[in-house]
Amino acid sequence: MVQSRSATALISRDALAHNLARLREMAGGTRVMAAVKANAYGHGIAGIAADIAAGTDALAVASVEEGMALRTLSESAAIVVLEGARSGDELKMAMEHRLQVVVHCHEQVNDLAALSNTEPLTVWFKIDTGMNRLGFRTEQAQAAWDRLRTLSAVGAIRLMTHLAKADARNDEMTAKQLHRFEATTRGWPGERSIANSAGLCAWPDTHADWVRPGLAVYGVSPFEGSTGPDLGLLPVMTLMASLIAVRDVVRGETVGYGGAWTAQRATRLGIVGIGYGDGYPRHAGAQAVVLVDGVRCPIVGRVSMDMLAVDLNECPDARVGAQVTCWGDGLPVEELATACDTIPWTLLCGVTARVNFKYL
Repeated sequence: MVQSRSATALISRDALAHNLARLREMAGGTRVMAAVKANAYGHGIAGIAADIAAGTDALAVASVEEGMALRTLSESAAIVVLEGARSGDELKMAMEHRLQVVVHCHEQVNDLAALSNTEPLTVWFKIDTGMNRLGFRTEQAQAAWDRLRTLSAVGAIRLMTHLAKADARNDEMTAKQLHRFEATTRGWPGERSIANSAGLCAWPDTHADWVRPGLAVYGVSPFEGSTGPDLGLLPVMTLMASLIAVRDVVRGETVGYGGAWTAQRATRLGIVGIGYGDGYPRHAGAQAVVLVDGVRCPIVGRVSMDMLAVDLNECPDARVGAQVTCWGDGLPVEELATACDTIPWTLLCGVTARVNFKYL
């Protein structure tokens, strides 16, 4: 099929391998469970599942549906469903596909209790230490834990919690969550998992037996004001496009929908073949830039569905077909996220299906 649009996501396997090695180095002897939910954070799980499985000890998805799809890509990987099974039928499907499930509520314990004559299932018992999203509250955990251990359908039980503010390096909440988790599970057997990307990078006391990096796997920093390279990571995705037109406007002319930008001088414009229909944020702020043949050029006017305009006055020799980097190698996605008052997770997961993905 002919690809007529220039918007392309270049996915670097070398960068991915580098990041996985770097995260293992940071984790020390702790095992690594890589989060690959949401289509590997927008990177295309089908293209990199084997690479991530080869460089980690387990893969984490959000739902049983995601786990079943991932099993078709990796026959042998340990796959953990972070939201657990939402019904007894889903639990049976999880078992058929050899998925490990998180247990975070009494209903899930009841579904496990209803099973009989099955192979014992590895479960991750989740305790809520302050995120207040999923997990047994600390005062409820002992009773649920005691019951879970009596069930014939349950094999190994591992223990986990989730950090709410690990990206705030100086906030005391992470230390409080760690204390609650340790106090609640003191004396309980089983491997533990606490750290997400931020915990892995900034809070060594949270490493426990398993770390669960997500964003950092893809070379992006979980910390405001820093980038992946600051942590020794490389961007896995570089979102590219090209100039599809070059034109000149005179002082006083407006550009784009609503005339939101007015030229303050004679300006050479480049029209880039990418827009919010491809996942580039419509609300890109005045500080947003792209790289045109490696030169930083600011975006002008509103981003439209298929195109955006950039000021080429710093790159006057650019011509139609010039390569444009929207984020990635040389232009961290964290920078664009800041300019758009959003977070890198949103941008990466927002890349749409009409973007061409190329795995390098």
